[in-house]
Amino acid sequence: MPIPDDVTGHEIDQDVRQELQSLPKTLAEDVARNLVMVARLIDEEPEEAYGYSRVALRLASRVAAVREAAGFAAYATQRYAEALAEFRASRRMTGSVELWPVMADCERGLGRPEKALAMAGEPEVQKLDKAGQVEMRLVAAGARRDMGQLDAAIVTLQSPELASSAVHAWTPRLRYAYADALLEAGREDEAREWFGKALESDKDGATDASDRLAELDGVEFVDALDEHGDEQHEDDDREPAADEHDDEPADERDEDRDAVAPAADEDGPAKA
Repeated sequence: MPIPDDVTGHEIDQDVRQELQSLPKTLAEDVARNLVMVARLIDEEPEEAYGYSRVALRLASRVAAVREAAGFAAYATQRYAEALAEFRASRRMTGSVELWPVMADCERGLGRPEKALAMAGEPEVQKLDKAGQVEMRLVAAGARRDMGQLDAAIVTLQSPELASSAVHAWTPRLRYAYADALLEAGREDEAREWFGKALESDKDGATDASDRLAELDGVEFVDALDEHGDEQHEDDDREPAADEHDDEPADERDEDRDAVAPAADEDGPAKA
C-alpha cells in the first residue's frame, strides 16, 4: 500500500522503535512506516488502517507492537475474533495485562458478554493501572446491559472514580456511560445531570454529550446547507424572469458574458 514520502517511521513511540531494533534496519523502517499509517488512519479511515496493519503483520509478526497494532485495527473494523487473537498473541509475548479490558470487549463484540464479565473478576484486573481499571468497569457495565441487566450496569458504574470531582482522561466516558444507562432506565432527570457533568469534563470532544443534552431538551439542529438547498429548489419552481438583455444584439450579450466569466485555469477547470 502507498505511503506518503513525509512518513519516515520516526514518528512512532520510542518503545515501539526499540522493539523494531530486533529487525534488519530496512525492514524495521518499512514496518515503522506502516505502523505510522495505522495510527494516522485508525480513527477516520479504519479500513485503510487495517490494510496497513496487515502489511506490518506480514513483515514482522513476531514483534509484539505489530500484533497489538493489528489487533486495534481489527477491533476498529469490528473484526473482533481477529482482534482478540492478535491481542492474545501480544500478551503472550510481553506478559502485560494492559490489553485485558479491550480483550474483554472483544468478547462482548463476539456476543459473549458472560465471558467479558468473567474476565472482569479475574486477578489480572488488579494489576491494571487506574485507567485500565476504569476501562474494565466500563466493559463490565456494557456486558451487563448486553444481558439486559440494566440496574446491575448502573450499580457497576457507581464507583469512587465516578463520584470524584477530579477530571482524568477517562472521566468524560465514565460519566457519559452512567448517564446513558440512567436514561435507558427511564431516570431522565438524573441522566440530564450526568450528561451535563460529562460535557463539563469533555474538553476534547470525546463524547457527544452536548448532542444528547440537546435531544433531552427538545432542541433540533437544522443543517444550513439543507435550508439553502430547499430555498434553491423553491426558486427553481418559480417562473424564470425575462432576460433584461433580450433586446440587445447577440454579439453584445456574448461580450457581457465574456466580461464576467472566470478565466479557465491552464491545468484544469476554472476555480470559483
